[in-house]
Amino acid sequence: MTSSHIEDDEPPEHRRYAEYLRALDSVAETDEAGLLAAVLRDDDQAMAEAAVNQHLERRAGQQLTGPGFPGWAEMMAAVVGDRAFLVRRLREWTLLRTIALDEPWVEEELLTASDWFQRTVTTSPLVTSPAALGLLAERGRTRRVRNAASRRG
Repeated sequence: MTSSHIEDDEPPEHRRYAEYLRALDSVAETDEAGLLAAVLRDDDQAMAEAAVNQHLERRAGQQLTGPGFPGWAEMMAAVVGDRAFLVRRLREWTLLRTIALDEPWVEEELLTASDWFQRTVTTSPLVTSPAALGLLAERGRTRRVRNAASRRG
């Protein structure tokens, strides 16, 4: 079996996903919203949302505590619309920023956030909030989160 034969067997949505990630990786800020909207119009919604989430994770991580994050998050919210997973993940990145910048946050938001988010709070070097780490050490959803928060708190 030749490598070109293997590539021919690759599902088209896998190729589109890889193409979307390449395009999003190098998109100019002025074209970002348009490209994201185009990706989300793909017929394969699960694949499209996965590609947009991968981009969201990368970009949010890059600019989490920077001054451009709020405007970028507003643009992302407008583009993702009512797609539940993307809305939740963007909200969690925004909460992570709030905690990392030591701005006021609500305990209930932290306690009801996803397992991913609670783990991220306990592992991110940007989060040094004794209140957040203490709360997760005491009331985090999983033993893993409670232990990690205890070690850092």
